[in-house]
Amino acid sequence: MSFKDRRDAGRALAQALVAWRGQSGLLVLALPRGGVPVAWEVARFLRAPLDVLVVRKLGYPGQEEYAMGAIAGGGVRVMADPSGGWPVSRDALEAVVAREEAELSRREQHYRGDRPPLVLAGRVLLLVDDGLATGATMRAAVTAARAGGPQRIVVAVPVASRDAVRNLQAVADEVVCVLTPEDFHAVGLWYADFTQTSDEEVCRLLRDGSG
Repeated sequence: MSFKDRRDAGRALAQALVAWRGQSGLLVLALPRGGVPVAWEVARFLRAPLDVLVVRKLGYPGQEEYAMGAIAGGGVRVMADPSGGWPVSRDALEAVVAREEAELSRREQHYRGDRPPLVLAGRVLLLVDDGLATGATMRAAVTAARAGGPQRIVVAVPVASRDAVRNLQAVADEVVCVLTPEDFHAVGLWYADFTQTSDEEVCRLLRDGSG
């Protein structure tokens, strides 16, 4: 099984989350950019508001698709398990962090504009992305969201590696995943169309879904 595109994946994920439909205090938080089309379908089906929680992956220099960690707002930094990874100097790591912090700030401003800060206290949060490889980016999102005092954090994705699901189960209250293939390899392999989501599409979907 694979998904046609992110919207198709979002519809499949929404069905797996049907128990939350109509839940008061529910907030769907997408990890941009790829998580936004998925989360839009989820929010629409569950009749819940949609917003974003901006997190940035820290990619290995020269191998950016592989995460050595991730950052989120409020100074959150989560590092992945280094076993099997490439050695990275402290200077190289800090250079990556500085670049991604700048991009995180840009995206926060671009996607959220002058909207007030998210109020997470007492809410049920569905943190949605298009998939999990290492899970480092989502772990940073959970850590950042937890600081806001939510009632419950549910990680929800269409596809993930089994290791990532196990890692997230240790920090989230619940993990919902449609596919956990034995031979995972990469998120994009489970989509027929994995075209990069644009900033313009993110902003359009947020306007449509942030009711």
